[in-house]
Amino acid sequence: MCGIVGYIGRRDDVAPLLLEGLQRLEYRGYDSAGIAIHGKSGSKSTGLKSVKAKGRVRDLEAKVPARFKGSVGIAHTRWATHGAPNDENAHPHLDADSKVAVVHNGIFDNASDLRTRLTADGVVFLSETDTEVLAHLIGRSEADTLEGKVREAVGQIEGTYGVAVLHADFPDRIVVARNGSPVVLGIGEKEMFVASDVAALVSHTRQVVTLDDGEMATLKADDFRTYTTEGSRTSATPTTVEYEAESWDMGGHDTYMHKEIFEQAEAVDRVLRGRIDDRFSTVHLGGLNLDAREARGVRRIKILGCGTSYHAGQIGAQLIEELARIPADAEPASEFRYRNPVVDPDTLYIAVSQSGETYDVLAAVQELKRKGARVLGVVNVVGSAIAREADGGLYVHAGPEVCVVSTKCFTNTVVAFGLLALHLGRTRDLSVADGKRIIAGLRKLPEQIADILSREDEIEKLAEEFTEARSMLFIGRVRGYPVAREASLKLKEVSYIHAEAYPASELKHGPLALIEPAMPTVAIVPDDDLLEKNRAALEEIKAREGKILAVAHREQEKADHTIVVPKNEDELDPILMGIPLQLLAYHTALKLGRDIDKPRNLAKSVTVE
Repeated sequence: MCGIVGYIGRRDDVAPLLLEGLQRLEYRGYDSAGIAIHGKSGSKSTGLKSVKAKGRVRDLEAKVPARFKGSVGIAHTRWATHGAPNDENAHPHLDADSKVAVVHNGIFDNASDLRTRLTADGVVFLSETDTEVLAHLIGRSEADTLEGKVREAVGQIEGTYGVAVLHADFPDRIVVARNGSPVVLGIGEKEMFVASDVAALVSHTRQVVTLDDGEMATLKADDFRTYTTEGSRTSATPTTVEYEAESWDMGGHDTYMHKEIFEQAEAVDRVLRGRIDDRFSTVHLGGLNLDAREARGVRRIKILGCGTSYHAGQIGAQLIEELARIPADAEPASEFRYRNPVVDPDTLYIAVSQSGETYDVLAAVQELKRKGARVLGVVNVVGSAIAREADGGLYVHAGPEVCVVSTKCFTNTVVAFGLLALHLGRTRDLSVADGKRIIAGLRKLPEQIADILSREDEIEKLAEEFTEARSMLFIGRVRGYPVAREASLKLKEVSYIHAEAYPASELKHGPLALIEPAMPTVAIVPDDDLLEKNRAALEEIKAREGKILAVAHREQEKADHTIVVPKNEDELDPILMGIPLQLLAYHTALKLGRDIDKPRNLAKSVTVE
């Protein structure tokens, strides 16, 4: 959550570059924004200058004066945690003498205690934020160097942070630090960048260094160095960002969500590419770091994720149980890490996160590693924290996903679980014939996804019928239930219509009380061995005058409308059945005038609890 951008180098007018970076990071937070620079008059430093604004980055841009020059600066776009969105709570935050400017992602758990102590020492706070505490701690430090001041200050902090710091007395550097919130350095030609996400950097450099937790860095115009918060030097080798800057553009679409929905056929082809082994009817997943003997020793699989990643994990658990016959289940990482779970040495744990930085998932991984568990990561972002912490894993190769609401990354994650389930199955008891059957189904997915998306007009018309709904019910059975859960999440995230998902088999145990003409139901009805059971659920709803939209492989007589999707193998059908419901959520939200790429109260990468 929140976006950080910083620059030091040869450019004299850094503000436009910082504002451009904030625009690329606005999906990480968009309720207020701010910028601070080392001002210059000729070659002379004139101290720190700062501008802040409630609202979007465009509101900040309108407030930045024409004469706001400098070659060193930091900027921030906020997702509020401490204090309402307003000018005072926007970052950067300054110390009492306006010599220190700080931008921060994360949460300081002991901010209240530090505030009380500083207030007793005479400090007057201008904001309600936890971040302002750090600015005052740095400003009051008696260390001789900026690095020493920051090190001393973060040593008093408990909680998560990604921070970038300017100091009026040290105009030749930016100091940054990380603990739990991402910090990425960009290496340029006589210029250096810092950001919380590579999206802000790729227009200027593709050479990056990602800091680890407990690591700091000093950036100067022609150099950088990394070290621990205790002061020990660390080695940092730049890596090359996989995608071009154009990957973060809208590409002719009106919204990122629309673009990313329509990228799914290509994205699925990418996650399959180079991994299928036709000779042995299996797949190559070298990054797992799990040989056949180790795979056969796994007795249980536990999948951990949050939100959409949790739902992908639910489908993944079903795929693993069906194809590999290993007991598997999924659980929210945010719950798992607080219930003192029993960590079994024969259990393989799988952490799922689009960004690879989701704090609850990362914290669960770290706790599991501390207890000696084997952990695999299923992530989208190469080099992310979970990818580095895990023993091995799978990149889902969905490409950059900018819309807060995840679509293509969800689909690619489920496909990646299909690959993993096939791999585990073929090391155990899955037959060659079944391996060939699943591979054929995987290969059909891109074309079938494209077919579904080609019928967007049909789904757009259906969306008209749901704009007046105050609440909607999504139902599915076994394979269909996680699809229903993800579809209900998509609708409420982007349209703000209340929606909940329920197992179709549980209708009689409570939810039927809600059924009435004003309460539409979306039913997942795959053409599998539970087809008649699902049709019976439709009968129950129809008998109570409920309106039904079915997603099925053939027209459903009891449904008011049916979205027909192509049939694949039973195990892989959930991948396809969720895609039209992404479009339904999108067009419902569009007709309601919602801010589709930036839903209220949400941000893309959840790096706080």
